Amino acid sequence: MNSLYDFIVKPISNRYNNSVKVGDKTLITNTNIENFKAVSKEALVISTPSNINTPINKGDRIVIHHNVFRRFYDIKGVEKNSRSYFKDDMYFCALDQVYAYFRDNKWNTIFDRCFVKPILNRSKVINSVEEYCTGIVKYDNKTLNDLGILNGTLVTFKPNRQFEMVIDNERLYCMKSNDIVIKHEYKGNEEEYNPSWASGC
Repeated sequence: MNSLYDFIVKPISNRYNNSVKVGDKTLITNTNIENFKAVSKEALVISTPSNINTPINKGDRIVIHHNVFRRFYDIKGVEKNSRSYFKDDMYFCALDQVYAYFRDNKWNTIFDRCFVKPILNRSKVINSVEEYCTGIVKYDNKTLNDLGILNGTLVTFKPNRQFEMVIDNERLYCMKSNDIVIKHEYKGNEEEYNPSWASGC
């Protein structure tokens, strides 16, 4: 069972990540199905597209766009699956909706995607928890590597280009290579910023 141009995927666990464990209790953190932040973004590849070559294989874990698993209410208030829904908890996922795949015990980005970890703001003048449009590259790609930007590089990125995701309990910004505009010298005293809700605390 293969689609010509789409992956066929299913959620790793549930379609929504809207609960956290606190001691022996489970708390529901979101009850709104339309909130994209609560939608699961990890999927298992059931089959790969037959007409497109990618480094992704059947059985890989991948990070995808939230709209694949998202549910919504139509104009009559009826709850519906996204247009990606196929059958039996399986969904179509286009190549441009895939951001990373897990192999050899690490996350690998696909094409021009990359992930940046925000850093803690140390300024006493700016009232913000994290540094504005600045972070540390967590998952790089070949385009960035050719420019001397590797995992661990301190960078500045364009505003409003970052897409917030949580991968392995870390809050990261997903973006494209050309969204990164400055490579900084890494001082070594920068502190990564990960809010407690991202790690399920």
